[in-house]
Amino acid sequence: MCEQYVAVAPVPFRVDALWPMTDRLEKWGMAGFGWGATWLDASGELASYRDIGSFREDPRRAEIGEIETRALLVHLRRPSKFSTIGLPDTQPFDDPSGRYAFSHNGDLERYRVHQKQYREAGRLLGKADTEVGARWLEDNWAAADSVPDALTKLHDEFGGHANLAVLTRSGEGHHYAGNDENPVFTFNVGEIRLACTGMYSLDRSVFKYVAPEATNRALVHFEATATI
Repeated sequence: MCEQYVAVAPVPFRVDALWPMTDRLEKWGMAGFGWGATWLDASGELASYRDIGSFREDPRRAEIGEIETRALLVHLRRPSKFSTIGLPDTQPFDDPSGRYAFSHNGDLERYRVHQKQYREAGRLLGKADTEVGARWLEDNWAAADSVPDALTKLHDEFGGHANLAVLTRSGEGHHYAGNDENPVFTFNVGEIRLACTGMYSLDRSVFKYVAPEATNRALVHFEATATI
């Protein structure tokens, strides 16, 4: 029951411009068991921060909020298994080559098919399904025709209720809507364009409780990818 969003703007913005919305998304999305963020830094590289506590109670969120960027990925965690709480399973996951960051909301049904081989290869640090998906994405990234193609293939391979978010080093945000229990919406907060999960509410209540200031609102159709 995680929540997540990607956010991109034509000019740099302070990350904490989205903190009020993030606070509400964690509250109404029943997250709070870890959070993380990845942003495009001034040198054109991706940088990340993760913590196993809640976003609302993390004193370092003020420091992170002072960062200026034009592209951001935020993940708010509510794990299916509390035994997976810990930094190794806290998202987003960084691509070792720095090409992108990846996060996931929902469940990857067939993750055990790949888990054993990745663990035997020493490529897994945690216990959760998302890390297995992250390793598969690393291996199949270059062969995909595009980021949406890679995310579609990941969902085809693993199945399950799976929203998949990626922030690339080029500053593109991608959000695949593969969790029919938690719809994905695109909208604007000022000049910032977002693709965001809908707090497991099968209506548009995210705009009442999380982002009442949102404009240009749209639903991302099931098994489609929003690119912003």
